[in-house]
Amino acid sequence: MTRLRQSSYTFRMNQLKLSHALLCLATMMLAAALPISGCSQKSASSTAQSVAAQMAATQTAANNELTLYQQLLAQQKRPQALLIAKDIIQKYPGTPAAAQVQKTLPELEAEAEHDKLAALWLYQTEDQDGLQYTAGIYSSQPSGLDNRVELILRPHVGWPQSVYLYGNGQGFVCQKVCSLVMRMDGNREVWKAYLPETGEPAMFIKDDKRFIAMLPKIKVIEMDVVTKDNGPETLTFEVGGYDPSKFLSLPKN
Repeated sequence: MTRLRQSSYTFRMNQLKLSHALLCLATMMLAAALPISGCSQKSASSTAQSVAAQMAATQTAANNELTLYQQLLAQQKRPQALLIAKDIIQKYPGTPAAAQVQKTLPELEAEAEHDKLAALWLYQTEDQDGLQYTAGIYSSQPSGLDNRVELILRPHVGWPQSVYLYGNGQGFVCQKVCSLVMRMDGNREVWKAYLPETGEPAMFIKDDKRFIAMLPKIKVIEMDVVTKDNGPETLTFEVGGYDPSKFLSLPKN
């Protein structure tokens, strides 16, 4: 009986020691885990702060460029404003500054395209055996100083008003009055043309009044010609920037 009690007592004591050991082990594991959790939270907080700081810096930079953009618009420096607008949209997408600039960008791009086309025209006043006004534009195709052809509008005090092509080399092939195929913004038309009696490398287009009148309505004119130097070729004139107000009329007597 005494041995049985002693054995039971020993068993209970061993259980208590085991429980105490397990409790100590759990406490140690919890203590070790707490600093890891704290570091993780601290790291997440630091990352969030870094992202917020970067976003704030992006917004500030975008707003600074937006201010410059608005100043350039107020100063009527629209080509420079267009460059800044494209820079904002490219560098700061998704920002309020980019959204605001996007509203005016199509208008600025349309103006820039018009200005580019308008710069292709040259308007002159000359005294060449009498007063004359000219408006001229070179072909975009063919291009190059030796190949391009100039389309010229010309009223002269002593000569009839004329519209003609003037190129380098030996000029054009045309027998008396010939047919000149044109495409006005892709719409095919056939006009009559003729060569000058004086032999210049030019070809005159009949019905000059109708030609000049339709210019403000056209963006691109393609003309199928035959040159003495190169044979058949297509001349392309980007006439969309023509300004009738700069093509002056001769003074009336």
